[in-house]
Amino acid sequence: MAFGWIEEQARARRRAGLVRALRPRAADSPLLDLASNDYLGLARHPEVIEGAAAAARRWGGGATGSRLVTGTTESHTQLERELAEFCGFEAALVFSSGYAANLAALSALAPHGSLIVSDAGNHASLIDGCRLARGTTQVVAHADPEAAHKALHTHRGPAVMVTDAVFSVDGDAAPLAQLTAVCRESGAGMVVDDAHGLGVLGPGGRGAPHAAGLAGGPDVVVTVTLSKALGSQGGAVLGPAPVIDHLVNTARTFIFDTGLAPAATGAALAALRVLRREPERAARARTVAATLHARLAAEGHEAVRPDAAVVSVRAPSPQQAVAWAADCRAAGVAVGCFRPPSVPDGVSRLRLTARADLTDEQIGHAVRVIGEARP
Repeated sequence: MAFGWIEEQARARRRAGLVRALRPRAADSPLLDLASNDYLGLARHPEVIEGAAAAARRWGGGATGSRLVTGTTESHTQLERELAEFCGFEAALVFSSGYAANLAALSALAPHGSLIVSDAGNHASLIDGCRLARGTTQVVAHADPEAAHKALHTHRGPAVMVTDAVFSVDGDAAPLAQLTAVCRESGAGMVVDDAHGLGVLGPGGRGAPHAAGLAGGPDVVVTVTLSKALGSQGGAVLGPAPVIDHLVNTARTFIFDTGLAPAATGAALAALRVLRREPERAARARTVAATLHARLAAEGHEAVRPDAAVVSVRAPSPQQAVAWAADCRAAGVAVGCFRPPSVPDGVSRLRLTARADLTDEQIGHAVRVIGEARP
């Protein structure tokens, strides 16, 4: 049979405890949420919901076409202006997802003959962007400026370094200032995926590059997602205006993809304005993460100290990680469960996401449930 090989792969996944399944959630779920990426608690904020509804009423349910045809509304361009200004960059370009933004940035900024130096812990979207680019990719040790220096030092020609700002598995931050200094020594560009930093790090949540003093640099390009701290959907690339113009003319995931739905654009714009008005949300998310880590570590869990809002708790095996997460869910707490191939080191984890709107009582309850459900 044409697809007979699929069942063989399915059996192998079942044996390894790596089967994944969709689990629809109810709108009124009673679970305490430590699994989503809604870091600032804005996905259900009344102003964000109204921003989505108002945009849908005005522009309709869909963008109706690619951004270069009919898919750009006034809301898209307003979001781009406010996002660039908030994060400290000259220009921005909105995409239908953060994944599409990463594919665009790397495939458009690494032409034939160029070198991409990629951190070993990078997200799958960055890895796929490297695969689509015409340049050569060299993977270097995780968060290691010296390894990046060695890779760039041996190359002659255009080059970029690409890294997550905050890595989604363990929640550790990249040494952005040091990596950028290494890039500048060799004239290379810096591409930073700030999906988990925007809204959490930097003054008022302006992101990890802003915190590192890199915002607005002529050699720095940043990608973000609108689906985490901003509680909406979509992604964007931020950087110098010539880079953004280049993406408009060359990035395939921009040119050939339908524009982001107006409702998502309106929600993201509303969320960004809430964050500007309430910058304390960013600090609260970091405080919640630090408290979660401290209490889990005190209970003897192998928890990784967070640099942003992700707290990772290591599990003995994929099967035990799945059982642990399921038992937490049965006790009323939703947690993430990361297993191979989603984890670069092969170690399965519970992945907890701190939210700015979690109370101290809810944090304590979550820690108790995780401890009681531990394999």
